[in-house]
Amino acid sequence: MEMRRLGRTDLDVSLICLGTMTWGEQNTEADAHEQLDYALERGINFIDAAEMYPVPPKADTAGRTEQYIGTWLARRGRRDDVVLASKVTGRSEMSWLRDGNNTTLTPAQVRRALEASLKHLQTDYLDLYQVHWPDRRTNTFGRLGYVHKPLPDEVAIEDTLGELGRMVDEGKIRHVGISNETPWGLMRYVEIADRTGLPRVVSVQNPYSLLNRTFEIGLAECAEREDVRLLAYSPLAFGVLSGKYLDGARPDGARLTLFERFSRYSNPAAAAATAEYVALAHEHGLDPAQMALAWCNSRSFLTSTIIGATSMDQLKADIDSAEIQLSDEVCAQIEAIHTRHPNPCP
Repeated sequence: MEMRRLGRTDLDVSLICLGTMTWGEQNTEADAHEQLDYALERGINFIDAAEMYPVPPKADTAGRTEQYIGTWLARRGRRDDVVLASKVTGRSEMSWLRDGNNTTLTPAQVRRALEASLKHLQTDYLDLYQVHWPDRRTNTFGRLGYVHKPLPDEVAIEDTLGELGRMVDEGKIRHVGISNETPWGLMRYVEIADRTGLPRVVSVQNPYSLLNRTFEIGLAECAEREDVRLLAYSPLAFGVLSGKYLDGARPDGARLTLFERFSRYSNPAAAAATAEYVALAHEHGLDPAQMALAWCNSRSFLTSTIIGATSMDQLKADIDSAEIQLSDEVCAQIEAIHTRHPNPCP
């Protein structure tokens, strides 16, 4: 397994990161432990979670994903073998989180979230703690057409980062990351850190796939120049790029079959682009999902590609993508498809 440096830290993380957001909803505790055991056998050392997981978020399951990881850590005793990441939920209407308090990114709420995550995970520290999404109103989760309407109680990035810095000083987190951020947000975090001595963010976890390359528009240059590289989530666009949903198919137990709310990758333009990517993979004797992951893995501005699997067969195939090098011909044809179908799922 290829290892890549996490920002300007001394940590090396695996090119493939094990995502966990189905654990506690589509996957049982036993499933989660089996996935963790296998992932470590294959050389993966990077595990990503969040306080609100599993997804879709619900009051009766929130925190269950972290709890499954915690029981695995307690039983296996392999805390030092993994780089463990989690996230603090941004402003939301999830009133069930944090004992009924709000989920703004005030210092008090960030601390409350971290303490709960550490308890669930049965560990004293996190290697990477990420702001799941901004406190301010901005374009996230596919929203386009930016309208500038600051919130009256918007929490300043300085305040959030200041509390994260205190928790670094206390040894409760080692490094800070951001997620679902914009170029302005990333550079604001960097500027504050460089000016004040607060922790410098080491990663940005945003969506990135053959169906959504918007990261390349502004964030890719920031990632390269500032060493705040991408942790790519949804690299298979919720499984769409595997081709299993083509022609209206809805396989039993699949995420888009179970949860109709996830419509981001289900529009006609996405289906047309996916059909071409799947045909290209088959033309070259490639598994479509592995081709899509291998393409993500090859990006220079990327630190790690976050995979999520509901079966061991999926997990094994996804991890195998780390060994695939796409030919120049395949890459050129991918670019041609992208030109015809640019970012159908921003």
